[in-house]
Amino acid sequence: MEITKNPTIEDLIVKIKNYAPRADLDVVRLAYDFAENAHDGQFRKSGEPYIIHPLSAAHYLADSKIDPTIIAATLLHDVPEDTEVTLEDIEKNFGSDIASMVRGITKLGKLKYRGVERYIENLRKMFIAMAEDVRVMIIKFADRIHNLTTLEHLPPPKRYRIALESLEIYAPIANRLGMDDMKGELEDLSFQYVYPKEYQRIKTIRDEKLAGKEQYFQQVIEKTRVELGKASIKPLAVYGRSKRLYSLFQKLTRKNNEIAKVYDTFAIRILVPSIADCYAALGILHNLWKPLKGRIKDYISQPKPNGYQSLHTTVFSDEGEIVEFQIRTQSMHDEAEYGVAAHWHYDEYGARLPKREIKWAQELVEIQKDILNKLSDLEAMKVDFLQTRIFVFTPKGDVIDLPEGATSVDFAYHIHSDIGNHCNGALVNDKMVSLDTQLNNGDVVEIIVDKNRKGPSQDWLQFAKTHTARLHIKNNLKDQEKIALTRWLKAVLPKK
Repeated sequence: MEITKNPTIEDLIVKIKNYAPRADLDVVRLAYDFAENAHDGQFRKSGEPYIIHPLSAAHYLADSKIDPTIIAATLLHDVPEDTEVTLEDIEKNFGSDIASMVRGITKLGKLKYRGVERYIENLRKMFIAMAEDVRVMIIKFADRIHNLTTLEHLPPPKRYRIALESLEIYAPIANRLGMDDMKGELEDLSFQYVYPKEYQRIKTIRDEKLAGKEQYFQQVIEKTRVELGKASIKPLAVYGRSKRLYSLFQKLTRKNNEIAKVYDTFAIRILVPSIADCYAALGILHNLWKPLKGRIKDYISQPKPNGYQSLHTTVFSDEGEIVEFQIRTQSMHDEAEYGVAAHWHYDEYGARLPKREIKWAQELVEIQKDILNKLSDLEAMKVDFLQTRIFVFTPKGDVIDLPEGATSVDFAYHIHSDIGNHCNGALVNDKMVSLDTQLNNGDVVEIIVDKNRKGPSQDWLQFAKTHTARLHIKNNLKDQEKIALTRWLKAVLPKK
């Protein structure tokens, strides 16, 4: 999605009416009028009237078919912080639900890099806001995405700070919430300001890689559509999408800048009515074209930690061109693109509230109560909560969510502190490995425990990645020192 240029309230009402004809559109219009009046006389650095900002953010959410109640709150989100109008005024005019969302945004305030302690405190506020009402983050992301589109009007140091914050904090949180579309927007809009030279280099690489292939990919798409039809599969959509720039930058970094090893610069996405159709479509593709070994990934039976589900396969298509396919149902697609925001999309039945508990949002409550209170290191926080995640499995098939670069020791402590303290080795995919071996996405890990082991080794601190593992190791080592000291004192001191 893109930010709408020259947004108007009339166009916003039309957008909402198209997907939510039974919604109370008067509330949206009243929210706009209220915000326009409150922001009267205020201007942004670009010279535009301030109301353009909340209106643009509202348009962005309307393009995602978000519940109009959230859109009304988006229009009002800056009113208490930037005008004389109070939260009480908003509640009096628009009710407690909309006022609650606006209050959540106001509590967050403006997050800035002003010392690690204050920054962690601000992040704690963000986590608590998410735990209380994830809709607050939906609004916050839309707010930040529009701000990123107007960064050129700010001084260079401020541009860099806002972009870096968006890249390192906002985008990873959007990722943890499964909001891939917003994550991609945050990353690409920030990328050009944080790493301008790399941005231009990657853009050139992608453009050169795809140059002149548009017609070829369209032929592959059409052939796919025809073959699915022959098998009585009626796809809801078959379309291509090029890889986002920051995502390509990250992948090239992992592949030592060898573009030939990146197979999803352009991918074809297939949306089908059912899970059975997903697997049937996969079989048709493999019958039509030869799949690349090791490139078939089943995220339907084994979803990613953030809930992502899809079938991925890479094939040698016509003329030997390598093409990646992603196959999913419409509901999987909505979850993949919009994450928790998908629960507040509108359909013919009205706003859809969460069908299941939002585990991540609930975990945030425990995180802020426990670990965040102990953290004083911003980098530790980024590793534990905001870094790229991998998912590995226990032998029973349970999914364990860990940061990239985690080892068997991190896995062991994630299961239980006693297992971590007494782990003596690990079987990864049925092969014995050392405890410092880094785990990869999809690994099956079994920890070998030695009940006679006294506890962790000091050396483990050199490769333990997560804050939880490091904390348990340090605490156990201190306990071992105390026990050793007590025994020594008993041995050397005269007995009474």
